[in-house]
Amino acid sequence: MYAPAAFAVTDPAELAAMMARAPLATLVVTTDERLEAAHLPLLHDVEAGTLVGHLARQNPVAAMDGVPAMAIFNGASAYVSPGFYPSKAEHGRVVPTWNYQTVHVYGRLERFDDPAELRAVVAALTDRFESDRPAPWSVEDAPETYVAGLLNAIVGVRLVIQRMEGVRKLSQNRSASDKAGVRDGLAASSSPGDRAVAALMKDEPHG
Repeated sequence: MYAPAAFAVTDPAELAAMMARAPLATLVVTTDERLEAAHLPLLHDVEAGTLVGHLARQNPVAAMDGVPAMAIFNGASAYVSPGFYPSKAEHGRVVPTWNYQTVHVYGRLERFDDPAELRAVVAALTDRFESDRPAPWSVEDAPETYVAGLLNAIVGVRLVIQRMEGVRKLSQNRSASDKAGVRDGLAASSSPGDRAVAALMKDEPHG
């Protein structure tokens, strides 16, 4: 991935935090004939060095085993208008761009379909996304025969991580005044995505 020094993220803890904020990944694998992609939430096991999730058994990616793969975690993004820059009025040498966050994780994809392991993955994913709800749902809330049937219809996938890289592009290459203009312009937008990027920019020091 092209990652200019001003925007590159290499710290593993920062990369993990970025993935946690954007857990729905795009999992990409290659075959002899084509690229295949699947969209699924993935849990990052830092100690094991893996990403784990599950796919429908009929998904073409679910048939892959022992192949190179890449998981892409795209965070908040926003179009940046040249009109946000105070420098536009000074010299006019500005163009549109995008601010965004992304993490690419590279590794080898493993497939598994042991029922106990699958159930553990489903339970872990459920707990991850239900834990902050007033009345969290758990796998045990569903009838056991129903859960068993669903487990038969899915396959577990595990990406054994070999390398991670990230980009956090939040106008770090602009002057302090231009960066403030972008932040304020996005904060005033009606788009939730724009406002999310503005919030991220508040914590990003000028580079």
